[in-house]
Amino acid sequence: MKKNCVVVFNLIAVFVLITFSLGISAETSHYSINMQYGAEKAVIPVYLKAGGKTLGAIISIAEFTDTRQVDDKKIIGQVRERDDTQVPVFSKDVIPVKAVANGIKEYLKKAGYKVADKNVQWDLKEETMPKGKGKVIIGGSIEELEVTCWRGVFSHSYKANLKLTVVIADLAKGKILHKSKVESSSSRDDVSFSEEELGGQLSTALGDAIKKVFEDEAVAQKIKEAITQ
Repeated sequence: MKKNCVVVFNLIAVFVLITFSLGISAETSHYSINMQYGAEKAVIPVYLKAGGKTLGAIISIAEFTDTRQVDDKKIIGQVRERDDTQVPVFSKDVIPVKAVANGIKEYLKKAGYKVADKNVQWDLKEETMPKGKGKVIIGGSIEELEVTCWRGVFSHSYKANLKLTVVIADLAKGKILHKSKVESSSSRDDVSFSEEELGGQLSTALGDAIKKVFEDEAVAQKIKEAITQ
């Protein structure tokens, strides 16, 4: 009899927990997350690190353009709640085009380069390169950027996807040096749900994408040659 009571009590507790969780999710209209990459833990390849003449030169960073095929570009993801409702995810402090540009800026600073403080505007065409102090400019576009979470009763599945086009150009010559597409993703299952974890997954994907931009030694060589001319 005592054993049956324990089983019934546990079932009631689970039911109450699920019912309470569904009620909470129904009241949530949106989530806001921080999307940023600080490069603190980045391991910079030796061939990319600044040295000699490259230490004093300035690299300009252009604010990325958002070419995602979505209706509302303020939305950067969604959470599927336990009751199957879809709740949008917004960027809290920095919009995606700035977050990506700032991430590249921090990575290059970690590599020892001087980077212009202000992000410039550039449509990635040679004939419209902006004027500036930098000898090299790096810009690009965001083709895909999304973080999702499928909330379960006992576990939550997070996933982030990112696809970028990155363009590196010689400002002095007005010529594009390199153009590439990079993709990255990050995923995790966790027993807890939080906006911090949503932002963390997207930041991880951004860090991986930036790393891929500069993993080709030939790209680093082109940047250094343009800077030291």
